[in-house]
Amino acid sequence: MTRTQEFFVFISVALLIYVLLNFYVYIRGRETLPEQWRTFYTIVFWLLASTFIVGNILERSVPSRISTAFIWVGSFWLGALAYSVILLLLIDCIRLIFAALPFLPRISISKSVLGIVVFSIVLVAVIASRINALNPVVKNLDISIDKHAPMDQLTIAAVSDIHLGTLVCNSHFEKIVDRINGLQPDIILLVGDVVDEDIEPVIRNNLGETLKRLHAPYGVYACTGNHEYIGGVERACKYLEEHDIRMLRDSVATVAGGLVIVGREDVMSRGMLGRDRKPLAELLRSVPKEMPILVMDHQPVTLGEAAAAGVDVQLSGHTHNGQLFPLNYIASAIYEVSWGYKKKDSTHIYVSCGVGTWGPPMRSGNRPEIAKLTLHFSGKEGTK
Repeated sequence: MTRTQEFFVFISVALLIYVLLNFYVYIRGRETLPEQWRTFYTIVFWLLASTFIVGNILERSVPSRISTAFIWVGSFWLGALAYSVILLLLIDCIRLIFAALPFLPRISISKSVLGIVVFSIVLVAVIASRINALNPVVKNLDISIDKHAPMDQLTIAAVSDIHLGTLVCNSHFEKIVDRINGLQPDIILLVGDVVDEDIEPVIRNNLGETLKRLHAPYGVYACTGNHEYIGGVERACKYLEEHDIRMLRDSVATVAGGLVIVGREDVMSRGMLGRDRKPLAELLRSVPKEMPILVMDHQPVTLGEAAAAGVDVQLSGHTHNGQLFPLNYIASAIYEVSWGYKKKDSTHIYVSCGVGTWGPPMRSGNRPEIAKLTLHFSGKEGTK
């Protein structure tokens, strides 16, 4: 099967699932309404359900304020749909339990009242999670590395999953940049998915000028994520390089006169370009083991490789820790570390839940974050 065929199959399956989920919510909502409201409900429901698809088609063909509006409405609809499906499945499970256990007390709630309750909960959840998504926190992490470096300590601002594009635009990104610069880091690391998918909205909204405001004495470095590949990795990396971001793509840089930074190509390089990324051991072959080594690897899927290679710190992202509750529990089941700190052998690992959003412009499973890491060298004390 060719990559084009694989992509067509993926899109077809995703679209089918999207239609089925919408149909489930539509049927369950329709039965709560009186007859005279059902035609209006049907029209409004399917108009809203179509906005995300229509918006993305327009964005790629005739981008305009109309396509942007469709994407915004459709993205909020995705979040509302997710919360609606979760609530309705919970209600249906409770109904099945009561039906299977007749000795339980009967609770009578009209469908109209239940519909109002579900709608109210979903509305509150959407508003609250949108507010949460706009207010990142700073995660402080102190790590001791028993190696020598030219300085006693180094402060790193690490950010993953910004997803710059139509939804994460200048108004929000400027606040993120101000927050990062306010930490006065020695170096800034962008751990993949800097751009969302298509680079065109980033160019059109001139987000690169805001990127150039990121400032640290030792510079700003980034590695690729899966979304750089989805949107076209070469164009995305070229744009980032043109705006003062040094891309490390299976490459190594020595900064501050003694810290080795490794940026790994995202694992999606195999599926999108048909080529494997370089093994970490190969990238580190010429690096003296006595030097502190930090690795940026967007997807936290090869943690054992970093530990085996003697890496001191690995930074990852990608998971969003599920982004929406209770999807964080699914993320935890999939990844060895879906969010937070872990020490594996002598390697310190931190997986960020990210600072931006993908799909729904909201978060309820966690707070978006900027990680501030203070590395203490030569055995200097530091606590997590």
